[in-house]
Amino acid sequence: MFKRIPHTYTIISSVILLCAVLSWIIPAGEYMRETIDVNGISRTVIVDHSFHRVEQTPQTWQVFSSLLEGFERQAGIIAFLLIMGGAFQIMNSSRAIDTGIFSFLNFTKGLEKHRLIKILGVNNVVISLVIILFSLFGSVFGMSEETLAFVIIIVPLAISMGYDSITGLCMVYVAAHIGFSGAVLNPFTIGIAQGLSDLPLFSGFEYRMFCWLVLTTALIVCVLRYAAVVKKHPEKSPMYHADAYWRKREKESCGEISHVTTRQAWIVYLLLLVSLGLFSIIYPISTFSVGEASVTCYAVPTLSILFAVFGWLGLRKSNQFFILTLLAFTILFLIIGVMGHGWYLPEISAIFLAMGILSGFANSEHADAIIKQFMDGAKDMLSAAIVVGLAGGIIQILQDGHIIDPILHSLASLMGEAGKIVSLGVMYLIQTLINLIIPSGSAKAALTMPIMAPFSDVIGLSRQATVMAYQFGDGFTNMITPTSAVLMGALGIARIPYEIWVKWFWKILLLFIILGMVLLIPTVLFPLNGF
Repeated sequence: MFKRIPHTYTIISSVILLCAVLSWIIPAGEYMRETIDVNGISRTVIVDHSFHRVEQTPQTWQVFSSLLEGFERQAGIIAFLLIMGGAFQIMNSSRAIDTGIFSFLNFTKGLEKHRLIKILGVNNVVISLVIILFSLFGSVFGMSEETLAFVIIIVPLAISMGYDSITGLCMVYVAAHIGFSGAVLNPFTIGIAQGLSDLPLFSGFEYRMFCWLVLTTALIVCVLRYAAVVKKHPEKSPMYHADAYWRKREKESCGEISHVTTRQAWIVYLLLLVSLGLFSIIYPISTFSVGEASVTCYAVPTLSILFAVFGWLGLRKSNQFFILTLLAFTILFLIIGVMGHGWYLPEISAIFLAMGILSGFANSEHADAIIKQFMDGAKDMLSAAIVVGLAGGIIQILQDGHIIDPILHSLASLMGEAGKIVSLGVMYLIQTLINLIIPSGSAKAALTMPIMAPFSDVIGLSRQATVMAYQFGDGFTNMITPTSAVLMGALGIARIPYEIWVKWFWKILLLFIILGMVLLIPTVLFPLNGF
């Protein structure tokens, strides 16, 4: 039934062509921009009432050059995908992840003896807890690109639990982006939007927390209902045939695993102890910001000591358990790096690359074998990397054609003289539509808030409500727009064709868009704290 739906490459190429055609139809224009300080960081924002027409720049042969420019624009994510694919392929060769999944599933079976968990269902509890965790990450520090590192772990886990790749993707990627949409303390969206609106940083916390709880609960209900159907009737999954890859891989992983500890693994352990000791000296203190508060602690030294203990315990069991320990602490160091030291793709890529190489040596692989495994893994990610590059070409055409600002200007004029709730709904609609072509939250805040915030004063809306409209409009459509490099990368890793994802997800997306509008109404009708 899915054969009639165009291929992902066809869809994205068609969108690029459509954008090029629009550059001939829509009159070119742009806003003037200025650089201002927002929460201690310089941001380029538009100047309100500065829109003006510019010379038309219709796109023709740029349709082809935009592909290269799209790859340049998304180079960081593309490199991250290739490195991640290679690193995890090296790790997979040791069968450490297989060992971890088997151990986890055996552990969950043991939980069934508890009456409450047995009533709720072990798998339901696992799915719910994973969703809450990643939703919290999205809400507090804006986890987005970082989810790509977890998709490659959670999807095989979902398959092993009897579900499909869509369930796995919802547990991590969708959960993080629902948290991103209902952000409570996200500095990259709420922090910037409130700064541009001259609001106290992270004000309105209480109602945002309520919204996050509502959105996360709604996602859990949706995923559990779908997962129950797939568990009972696997053939009803739209990924039933496409998931043959994951099912085959699961069967291959069910073979006997040789649990030994090699001398090379001990050498890697000692090398890591020395390296972590040096890192503890260089980065003795980590500062974590949560809202306006900050916490300073000895995170790296503490985690290094814990690795020394758990790494030794892992080595006493087998190479696989040591490599699993290495993976677990890589993820913990990633969280510390992102939250405490401002890490982004270069640092995250580096830590996963190091993890992969060290896993290979710990598994007694020689250099040539490690390189071959890395290349095989990177090759598996190539399709996802190409999709990400193509998606970047869409933004390039829109920018070079000078039609993003005219679209924003036209949408802003729709607000007119409508009532407060209708005007807020129009703001929400504008942010939702703009997000289809500008998925970056910080960029969209800089583009739209200088217009929306003053306008809300004119019509009698609180600026906090306007920020909420931006927040919801910024998040939901990230999970369906082909211009989102993170979405296309996550789908590529999970091996879910974009066309199947859209056909399955659009109803859930519509539910959340409607829910977002419902949650906006109280900001107009009731005197909420911070509004």
